[in-house]
Amino acid sequence: MSIRIILADDHKITREGLTTMLKAQSDMEVIGEAETGRSIIKLAKELEPDIIIMDITMPDLNGIEATRRIRSLSEEIKVIGLSMHSDKRFVKGMFEAGASGYLLKDCAFEELVRAVRAVADGLAYLSPAVTSLVLEDFLKQPAGGYSEISLLTPRETEILQLIVEGRSTKEVAYDLGISVKTVESHRRRIMEKLGIHNIAELTKLAIKEGLTSLDV
Repeated sequence: MSIRIILADDHKITREGLTTMLKAQSDMEVIGEAETGRSIIKLAKELEPDIIIMDITMPDLNGIEATRRIRSLSEEIKVIGLSMHSDKRFVKGMFEAGASGYLLKDCAFEELVRAVRAVADGLAYLSPAVTSLVLEDFLKQPAGGYSEISLLTPRETEILQLIVEGRSTKEVAYDLGISVKTVESHRRRIMEKLGIHNIAELTKLAIKEGLTSLDV
């Protein structure tokens, strides 16, 4: 029986390349693709895949939060993070959200295949390249280091991402099904918690923390 896979990445060329290579595996089947955090959640509900290969930096909703929501919907759906980020914060964030594996985008395709099969068998997979980088990064961190984004609630993090991606207050309210007043209240709390008072600084922080990127 084939391992049913959905690819979640905002770069079409990445999805197409992975789809072609994964379909060449006799025990794997790509059943869907998504380019935003929200669309992958919707697709996961509809198609119920065995595994989602998830990028971290995606429009609308980052991969960590998308993973958390998908895992809360179904423990049967496994997630493998495939990202350009080697910082231990992202690796830790994905595993805390419920991911079963984490690889870097510059890994060999054969390693991704190994990870998919391992996770399909109920195991966890952490790329050796990530393991060494995470250990090195951990040793460099000062005692008590933490992510500033951890000060925010999941909803505040979600709203922060939409704001720095250029959504207006009305657009954020519409996307989330809440009032404009509620969005404004969240934005005010976000800035107070982070000690930031303009969108430019919020954007710099969001990029640093991997919530968004310059090419979104």
